[in-house]
Amino acid sequence: GVKYRMGSFPFMANGRARALGDTTGFVKFLADERTDRILGVHIIGPMASELIAEAVVAMEFGASSEDIAMICHAHPSLSEAMKEAALAVDNRTLNL
Repeated sequence: GVKYRMGSFPFMANGRARALGDTTGFVKFLADERTDRILGVHIIGPMASELIAEAVVAMEFGASSEDIAMICHAHPSLSEAMKEAALAVDNRTLNL
């Protein structure tokens, strides 16, 4: 059992998802409690198959949730949900 922290962000709170009329689902990050290294990312919702690529690269290079949180994500975009979920790991969401 690895101790972890979780952060999630619903597409209901994402401007681009609202503009598209598809607000179902969420992005969820799981990060190691001690190191903050990303352990897993779940995405259910619009363009999930496109958004997961950022998580795959991050995990391959041993990134932390803070690494994703520090990246500038375009606004308005669905990818902002990735940043918001990463921020939520540390209870710092901007738009929720």
